[in-house]
Amino acid sequence: MNWLTELASSPFYRNTNSTLTVRYFLILDYNGTNFCGWQRQPNADTIQERIEKALSALLKTDIEITGAGRTDTGVHARNYVAHFDSDVENLHTDTDFLYRLNCILPFDINVQRIAKVPPEAHARFDATRRTYRYYTTTRKDVFGYQFAEKVRNLDVDAMNAAAAKLQEYTDFTSFSKLNTDTKTNDCTIYDAHWETTDCEIVFTITANRFLRNMVRAIVGTLFEVGYGKLTIADFCRIIESKDRGQAGTSAPAKALFLEKIEYPYEF
Repeated sequence: MNWLTELASSPFYRNTNSTLTVRYFLILDYNGTNFCGWQRQPNADTIQERIEKALSALLKTDIEITGAGRTDTGVHARNYVAHFDSDVENLHTDTDFLYRLNCILPFDINVQRIAKVPPEAHARFDATRRTYRYYTTTRKDVFGYQFAEKVRNLDVDAMNAAAAKLQEYTDFTSFSKLNTDTKTNDCTIYDAHWETTDCEIVFTITANRFLRNMVRAIVGTLFEVGYGKLTIADFCRIIESKDRGQAGTSAPAKALFLEKIEYPYEF
């Protein structure tokens, strides 16, 4: 029995009018500067809506996609993952379809590839880890200013000491946008650190999930540690307060990238 036959016999398959429904993963990049985030919303231009419209136009039926998670207005992503279902088989090998899809999409959204996956695969719920990076620069850069925040005289050692404390906590209400629809503000942070080069200071954070605005709020608060306005003990007290009003101002969205989403399987 080949893989496609096994797929057809799977109890997870949705069979409408005896036509097999296939699930696909999209792997894509986007520059979020001109969008109001990932998630579709009324009267706003979003990445999800643009991709849905492009797929629907090509496949001549309404297509809905599910993303690995939300990104805020102005935030960017590399190797983002979303899934959709279609009755059309072998889209993952149709290079002309991928070409036409990218032609319809605006210049700031690019689908790298399409992967056929088992019908129970889920871009959001199957993701085990997500990694964000926040980029800063210590010099004026006429080409990079759109994607990096200009900083100076930060105490990176202090910021790293504070960032290490994040792994000791699970409730990050202090870094969450207020009045969200999440059932819990608990997250597991696996890594959080700053790295420096000659002119860049980059923050990397990996967790099982993130709350809305969480990374930008963390970065903004770590900036205050780096500028000597907060001690490491202050940083811990802010987390323990579970009060967003105690944390720092959110860092600008332009320098934040969702860099990597990990799954327990390959595709």
